Formats: sequence, C-alpha cells, structure tokens
Amino acid sequence: MFLENTVNPTEQFGWIEVISGSMFSGKTEELIRRLRRAKIARQKVEIFKPTVDQRYDADKVVSHDANEIRSTPVPSAANIRLLANDVDVVGIDEAQFFDDEIVAVCNDLANQGVRVIVAGLDMDFKGNPFGPMPALMATAEYVTKVHAVCTKTGNLAHYSHRKGANDALVMLGETEEYEPLSRAAFFREKKKK
Repeated sequence: MFLENTVNPTEQFGWIEVISGSMFSGKTEELIRRLRRAKIARQKVEIFKPTVDQRYDADKVVSHDANEIRSTPVPSAANIRLLANDVDVVGIDEAQFFDDEIVAVCNDLANQGVRVIVAGLDMDFKGNPFGPMPALMATAEYVTKVHAVCTKTGNLAHYSHRKGANDALVMLGETEEYEPLSRAAFFREKKKK
C-alpha cells in the first residue's frame, strides 16, 4: 500500500509515483483513488491523458469499472509542462503512449515541488518494456506494480495478451482484443503463434 510522502515545509521538491502493470490490473483505478485523496486534502490537482486514448471519454480518465475523473487530453508530453501551472499534484494516465519526453516532464515537475502520479502499462502485448515506462519507473521514488487475474489459470496476471493477429504496437482495445495472462499462460499462447 502506498502512503503519501511526509511533507517537510523546508524541502520544496516533489516526487514521482508510478503505477504499472498489465491491462485490467487496476492501474487507472489506483490513479483515480490517489488523485481523489489529494483533492480531499484540498490540493490543486491537474490530470492529463494522451489524446489517442478515447476509449471511454475524450475528456475524462475512466477505469474499466467506470470510475472517472476529469482530465485534459494532450497530444504530447511537452503540453503537460505548459499546462501544469500552480498545481500540487499532476496525474498522468496511459503514460506508455507518450513520447520519451514524458520522463523529463515528470522530473521537471517533481523538481518544482509537484507530486507526479503516473499510470501506464509496463509491457506491450509482446511482453517487452513499453515506451517510456522503464525510464519512468527507474527515476520514480515510488513504484507500485498491480496485477490482474489470469483468464486461463486464475493466477496473478503480469501480461497483456492480444487475442488477434494485429501486430501494430498501439491498438486500443478492451476484453474483445486483450486478456490478462500469467507468465505460464502467456508463453503457452506465444508458442501457439
């Protein structure tokens, strides 16, 4: 369980929290939970997501369980730097879809005293590290890895398996296109292909 950092008024630096895992593991749910807690604490919160993610709503971050929070869609990480003014907390969903500049943006915000909470897939559908997520995890003060339940075995799922033959790296989808799998189930499926 993540506990908020102790606030020392003489220390003006923020920090980076990364929530990672497979699809259907509750990353966005945890992001929304942390952002709501910050709002309850009367902190000024801004939330961003990539414009490419329009699965549920163009202007909201929405979890698979239909929890939602207002957000600002942005085409690139540089836009976050421009729009995150006078805030205490910045939330970023689907970070794997941003360009590599997201790492510098998050570090710049943290160095300005902002708490930065980032959620994203740690691996792509092939089981490889996804986009800027490894660098974000390496520079973050806190990393939370959440897990789904494997649809084949019932064990913890670490992988996002794409059911179809589409080989494009970015393909937005839901349970029709993806399923969470454990390591054993994922590698059995890989052998079939």
